[in-house]
Amino acid sequence: MSTKTIAVVGASNDRRKFGNKCVRAFRSLGWTVFPIHPTESSVEGLPAYKSVADIPADQLDVLSIYLNPKVGLSAVPSFATKSVGEVWFNPGAESPEVLAKAKELGLHAIAACSIVGYGLSPYTFGDE
Repeated sequence: MSTKTIAVVGASNDRRKFGNKCVRAFRSLGWTVFPIHPTESSVEGLPAYKSVADIPADQLDVLSIYLNPKVGLSAVPSFATKSVGEVWFNPGAESPEVLAKAKELGLHAIAACSIVGYGLSPYTFGDE
């Protein structure tokens, strides 16, 4: 069985942010995690990538999005640069426009918390 893969768009080194908790949550599940952040070189000790297109994998099981909808709307086309199983727009990242754009591009868009969706609580991953 191969390891599942996830890209966390809006990953953060701030352990209080859900973009950080997501990185830690999916690592705890044994997934290969690709943090996406435009200026960080690493997140939680993992190499960070500037965009989804920069990830060294042709396909991903999941994209987990932590961008405000205005930024997210312009980023959605980059999500279609890889073969992706599910695109989770976490609370605060979803909007009707973002979801419509994702569906228009053929992405399987889900408006919900990806951490909870995979059976964990974000509150398990502390702020320190």
